[in-house]
Amino acid sequence: MAFAAEHRLPFAANNRESVEEGGLMSYGIKASGLFSDLAIYVDQILKGAKASDLPIQRPTRFELIVNGRTANTLGLTIPPTLLATADEVIE
Repeated sequence: MAFAAEHRLPFAANNRESVEEGGLMSYGIKASGLFSDLAIYVDQILKGAKASDLPIQRPTRFELIVNGRTANTLGLTIPPTLLATADEVIE
């Protein structure tokens, strides 16, 4: 993050925290979705299921976060269609 900021480079990440710290945008797994999926696994194991018998699941919930402040600082214009599809825009 420091290198990108020092050299005025747009930085895309896969987590919300990087955008909150000044990254331009992120597209990644929605953490709250992982917790609910994890709870289902824990429930099944506590009810006697063997962990090795449980199916591997891929995340199904993703989020797009855009940092408008960083875009302005870098002199970038984010397309309105991208802003409209973002789950959150940090101003």
